[in-house]
Amino acid sequence: MTEETIENTFSNYGLYDIGESLELNLPGTEIRIRKISENVFSYSRKNFDDDLIEKIIPINSSKLQIELCPIRPLNYPARRTAYMYLDVETPIFLSENSAATVFLRCPIEIGVFFIHDNHKDSLDCFTCDPINSRFCLYGSPESGSLCKYAKSEIVESYDDSIPFVNGVLKVNLKNDLSKGLSISRIVFPISDNSIYYQDSHAILDSLNAVLKKKLTLEIIDVVSEKIQTSFTLSPTYEKIETVKHMDMGVE
Repeated sequence: MTEETIENTFSNYGLYDIGESLELNLPGTEIRIRKISENVFSYSRKNFDDDLIEKIIPINSSKLQIELCPIRPLNYPARRTAYMYLDVETPIFLSENSAATVFLRCPIEIGVFFIHDNHKDSLDCFTCDPINSRFCLYGSPESGSLCKYAKSEIVESYDDSIPFVNGVLKVNLKNDLSKGLSISRIVFPISDNSIYYQDSHAILDSLNAVLKKKLTLEIIDVVSEKIQTSFTLSPTYEKIETVKHMDMGVE
């Protein structure tokens, strides 16, 4: 079975108007919504390990509207941090005073939002890749930052996301140092990055990362940048904690 065929067996992101019932199929996850009385629906989600989540949704009309979309990977298995640590499988070498742009895969989670009265309320959130949902510590045990951790690979373009597992992030790199260095990790506050979707693909706001010297330290200064896209902006589930930039080490 080809990758395209596998992808076509899954549902797409987007808005769904439900009159009687709806079934959504995602990797390792099944969602079923049923109308059980005039103004009440049931919601159930079954995961990889047969874990079952069930909810009852009273509504004020005869139809239920939901939005299925990618969200930032900050909630599973628990919300502990706003930072993302991308461990780049193939290091990127930047010579002195040079610049480059790369596209990296970045993990996502999935959100289900209940739409009513022009509001979008979070109904459910989960991951389709629980085995690789993990944390790491960046820095020393005493003063380091807890991060969501993921192996990442360089891809050709925004078209190379893995549906429901990761999105694609554009990183603009610049080396202002007087020597060349390899970059093997990108650590940044992903709470600054919005996520956008189309069909079953997701992309994120880009990053500008500059290698520079600060006092006696060589650091990489990372700042998010909004992108222009025809993709649909996902609603935000988790609490936003704005951080303008972070000073991160070079390795």
